[in-house]
Amino acid sequence: MPVTNSRRRPTIHDVARASGVSRGTVSRALNGDPYVSTAAAAAVKRAVAETGYVVNRNARSLVTQRTGTVVMVLSEPQEKLFEDPNFSVLLRVATRRLAQRDVALVMMVAGDDGDRERVVRYLRGGHADGVLLLSAHAGDPLLEELESLALPAVACGAVLGREGLPYAAADDREGARQMTRYLVDLGRKKIATITGPLDTPGGLNRLEGYCDVLGRKATKKLIAHGDYTRHGGEAAMRELLDRVPGLDAVFVGSDLMAAGALAALRERGLRVPEDVAVGGFDDSAVAGSTHPRLTTVRQPLEQVATETVRMLLELIDGAERVEPVVLPTELVPRESA
Repeated sequence: MPVTNSRRRPTIHDVARASGVSRGTVSRALNGDPYVSTAAAAAVKRAVAETGYVVNRNARSLVTQRTGTVVMVLSEPQEKLFEDPNFSVLLRVATRRLAQRDVALVMMVAGDDGDRERVVRYLRGGHADGVLLLSAHAGDPLLEELESLALPAVACGAVLGREGLPYAAADDREGARQMTRYLVDLGRKKIATITGPLDTPGGLNRLEGYCDVLGRKATKKLIAHGDYTRHGGEAAMRELLDRVPGLDAVFVGSDLMAAGALAALRERGLRVPEDVAVGGFDDSAVAGSTHPRLTTVRQPLEQVATETVRMLLELIDGAERVEPVVLPTELVPRESA
């Protein structure tokens, strides 16, 4: 005789019976209806735990026309996802916040044309209710594709040339001003900067903040360009040391690049901060692990991720528009400057 599992899977009717409310109330509570009373919602939550009921996502999507999934798209090469600690913070917080609404997060990388095509095919297939954009660059063809799909989308950081795209971000320009003023107040005379990519808002706004403080002293020879990687910061620092004799301070547009800059300074036998003061940006895990520990600008990444998720869920729920959110930064002095 065939062996069968006699244990029946709990249904919504079982939850209604255990909670003492109607099936309709259970359904509304599970869908987050704000008009369900606190007592009824608590009873349903307890009954779900007691019965072991699990929401049938396929059945729910037929009713709501939603997938219960959001896609996070990183517009960088795959290795950056693991090298840059900022991305892991954004991913962790977004995953947790979405889970509170029973929404799953799918991570996709769009670092080249092939990756972008795969992302677009996935989204065209109707597999997601919305998109969270990480590190989107100006002119990225993915942005036009998203616009044509008319999917709700929110960016972590403003996207240059896409003023209508909602975003949450740190105040990059003011953060750069804070760091540059700090280096000036230390009495440093030749203050250089290593920028991030200038087709990203962080790269451009942090350069502008540096120039706001130094004015005419911010000459081209004091500006080198990096790519938000440790290797890029190291190469840019070598370039500056070759070009600017007597350089005594550098504001680096990310902690990861600053770690590379510190390696280049050690290679040349220069002491930090005695010979060259170094400031970073992010206050990531990298800042506390360098030698010396990195003076940096803290951007509130957890709040940025929380705000982007909030805005995206509001758009998915039918909001016609949401306003951008810009959050303040904070200078964090340590031993490097």
